[in-house]
Amino acid sequence: METDLVGVNIEDERWQALDIEALAQRACGAALKHLGIDPDGFEIGLLACNDARIADLNAEFRGKAVPTNVLSWPSEERARPGEHPLPPVPDQSGMPVELGDIAISYDTCLREAAESGKEIPDHVTHLLVHGVLHLLGYDHISDQDAAIMEGLEGEVLGKLGISDPYRVQDT
Repeated sequence: METDLVGVNIEDERWQALDIEALAQRACGAALKHLGIDPDGFEIGLLACNDARIADLNAEFRGKAVPTNVLSWPSEERARPGEHPLPPVPDQSGMPVELGDIAISYDTCLREAAESGKEIPDHVTHLLVHGVLHLLGYDHISDQDAAIMEGLEGEVLGKLGISDPYRVQDT
């Protein structure tokens, strides 16, 4: 029995107009497939919230009482600084493996999209891909790791018809 890759909990109803469920399935599935990971063996939890809620989460988990665009909580530590992380392994019993949870703020996404002149669905897709890469062990703390992660984000988004957010666009 096939299940959705992403289980979405919508706390802020404004996400409904963007069809966050469809955006999440598409973005998260594309990120996994790009890395050669079959999405059918995995699950991701997504909290679609607002700035107040994500600020609370950011304070609780990162000690920063300010809103942010996206947060992620990997179910397992996979990071290998300077290298690609080891891929997750599907459960042999056929049960989906939980990759972790992502929270995304409508208010911050809307503001950032407007400030950068991007369509909000494209910006949200980028942040969801970014969150999935964090769940898989990618990070951007060092310049080397940031280059790896940003390169992957650009590749995944390109396959989805979205321009690379890290490339300077001609005006």
